[in-house]
Amino acid sequence: MDLATLVGLIGAIAIICVAILLGGDFGTFVNAPSLTVVIGGTFGATLARISLGQFFGSFKVGLKSLLHKSVDPMQLIEEAVELANIARKEGILALEGREIAHPFLERGINLCIDGHAPEVVQKMLNKDINLALERHITGIQMFRAIGEAAPAMGMIGTLIGLVQMLSNMDDPKAIGPAMAVALLTTLYGAIIANAVALPIADKLKKISAEEKLNKNLILESISSIQAGTNPRVVEQLLLTFLPESKRVIEDKQE
Repeated sequence: MDLATLVGLIGAIAIICVAILLGGDFGTFVNAPSLTVVIGGTFGATLARISLGQFFGSFKVGLKSLLHKSVDPMQLIEEAVELANIARKEGILALEGREIAHPFLERGINLCIDGHAPEVVQKMLNKDINLALERHITGIQMFRAIGEAAPAMGMIGTLIGLVQMLSNMDDPKAIGPAMAVALLTTLYGAIIANAVALPIADKLKKISAEEKLNKNLILESISSIQAGTNPRVVEQLLLTFLPESKRVIEDKQE
């Protein structure tokens, strides 16, 4: 689980709630018409941009911002070099049944063990990478769309409340609820966008970039292992995926 995302989201909302409680009655900030305009309008406007399947699928992608566990590329490199060492000494079939930590690396090794040609293995793994990136992009775009639509719906709610207020100036009892809709919809829209949707979109973008790097690193690993490349060369090649500050080369016995 990504504690930074969880703590950040809960912390932002908690601070807002504490500020409300310190300033007065929390119930004053709960208004059903305002919530209906912002939440209903935001989801409706977002759904209009994508398909129903993508809409619900994007929430599943959004869970990655909370449940994602980062994989250290150095660990992948170390494991790939170890596999390359075994494959070079004993053959690719020696990797059969071996426990491999990363599912994508395991899938690639299994394809090699099954005897598929290098170009077939590369094509299948590339397809996997591209489809995963498409799902990530759809999820990112949806949460950004929510971040754009929520403040806009808040402004629409504000205008609705102002119109209602101005049309009922002769009825003092109607001014209060109308003013609540006018102000609270803007507040709700800002909270949804800036405390929830946009942070999740940015975290998903970071996760997508991380997964793309790791999977491309694994793709290069599989290609090198299948070609029987020297493990030291494999290590040097894979280290190029990392920033220079993280390129730590350890001596290994062949």
